[in-house]
Amino acid sequence: MNRITTLLLVLCTSASAFGWGLTGHRIVGHIAMDHLNNKVRAHIIDVLGGEDLAMVANWMDFIKSDRDYDTLKAWHYCTIPSLDDIDGHQHPEQGDVWMAIVKLLHEIETQQYSVDEAFALKALAHLIGDVHQPLHCGNGKDKGANDVKVTFFRGKSNLHRVWDSGMIDHWKMSYTEYSSWIMSTRTSENIVSWKNTSVHDWVRESVIYREECYNTGDPERMGYRYIYDHTELLHLRLAQAGVRLADALNKAYAAR
Repeated sequence: MNRITTLLLVLCTSASAFGWGLTGHRIVGHIAMDHLNNKVRAHIIDVLGGEDLAMVANWMDFIKSDRDYDTLKAWHYCTIPSLDDIDGHQHPEQGDVWMAIVKLLHEIETQQYSVDEAFALKALAHLIGDVHQPLHCGNGKDKGANDVKVTFFRGKSNLHRVWDSGMIDHWKMSYTEYSSWIMSTRTSENIVSWKNTSVHDWVRESVIYREECYNTGDPERMGYRYIYDHTELLHLRLAQAGVRLADALNKAYAAR
């Protein structure tokens, strides 16, 4: 089996393990590019060989097809049983999304890279998106709701996949259209309030918000009503992820 066939197989069979889906991660990267300062934006495009954060935001999912990167799979999520467990959280030996974000931002600040600068940027573009998807901060009971089986618009799915891609893909927009829609209702006060926050804060928010995700009504008849009830939260987390990705990178480069 060649590498292209292997990649396609992984994409088809492991979609439920991915964060936000292709469009969602590109939305986060696209929003971030609009909130980088000019110097940092130009530098990032140069480091990425002409690509931007939206273009590379799904790289961390694509490399799941390469066994050499198996040790990074745990970086996409963290397990926090309850709010009471956040302050005493111990990162597992293989790491988690919380640990990975802190580590990679520190690498950019210090320019001491475990791989290289491009790797750090590609990973951060993805993982800061992941940590804002509430079900990527799982309760330890159902694999981030991958085990919560549902029927979404008459198709068999699971609750995690509905959040990763189902609700976003329902609108059939490009990532640029979706980004514009999300940000059109955000005020400057919203954006300022999302900055100067920590990974600890982002995890805490996801743990709080994930309970809302489980309000499915009849799990065998999910569709328009679920989207109606949860689109506001979905868009909030995508917008926050994009703004905070930019804010974190602006600060990391300023600290060099």
